[in-house]
Amino acid sequence: MLSRRLLRIKIVKALYSHFKTEGESLSASERNLLFSMRKSYDLYHLMMELIVEVADYAETVIEQRKSRLLPSEEDLHPNCRFIENRVVGQLRASRSLNDYLRKGSLSWSSCPELIRKLYQNLVKSDYYRLYMDQEKAGYQDDKMLVIQFYSQEIEDFSDLYDVLEEMSIFWLDEVEFITSQVIKTIRSFRVGEVTDGKSDIHLLPMLGDESDMDFVKTVFEKTVVRYRDNLAYVESFVRNWDIDRIVFLDKILLMAALTEIMECRDIPLKVTMDEYIEIAKYYSSPASGHFINGLMNRMVQDLRERGRIDKQV
Repeated sequence: MLSRRLLRIKIVKALYSHFKTEGESLSASERNLLFSMRKSYDLYHLMMELIVEVADYAETVIEQRKSRLLPSEEDLHPNCRFIENRVVGQLRASRSLNDYLRKGSLSWSSCPELIRKLYQNLVKSDYYRLYMDQEKAGYQDDKMLVIQFYSQEIEDFSDLYDVLEEMSIFWLDEVEFITSQVIKTIRSFRVGEVTDGKSDIHLLPMLGDESDMDFVKTVFEKTVVRYRDNLAYVESFVRNWDIDRIVFLDKILLMAALTEIMECRDIPLKVTMDEYIEIAKYYSSPASGHFINGLMNRMVQDLRERGRIDKQV
């Protein structure tokens, strides 16, 4: 589930913290890195649960309207299509989702106002009205409603970002990616019976395979161990530039990229270079992408001439 780009971002952040925190051991920093990976997986499960919370709130609204002193015909015979949505039902009954949430003490219980606002935004949307007004709705209609909720209600909804920032400092800049993984998961759902009130929907694993963890540990550990040597190597390519004036994060990006180029022989050069350039553009200074691009090209050329790498671009 965690993409290589997100893993690289987490590695860079962990390296930055390690070198800025005096006295922190390599093992302690690595534990923090692995913890940040698990927090992303926590967010994935929490976001999967979000539509269930909104549907549960919708059901309470229906029950409250039925209890009015003078309920209308619509109050007494409400449209229950959303609260009976089969994809929401699969999520609600999922063993794996509920077990993970319970073990991690993850819930939206402290955010009733957020759930209420999401419900209000949902019922005002055109796609929700179309879904509710259909004469009949099949499983694919149920699935599309859930996908549209995640694709249209989450992005730029500042209240959600505020809540997540309070919950964890790790989550704020990961919402867009995690939401895309939730949508990917929902798309894979298939019609299936819920037995004994439980379902076994397929949720994504935290990592694709063991090679992802090997990648994380290799790049992080060897960048830390070889930092001084690699920094000296980078400094040798800087002309008319005071190395101390280079943004510290750019140094970290270059160190991590150099380690990946040297140690991860199965990753093409172009992939490594493009990834760190894009990370620099987003997380560092406006000029960082161009600076890192130029410096990495020169380093790669030198390493090839010296026979240190034989990768194809």
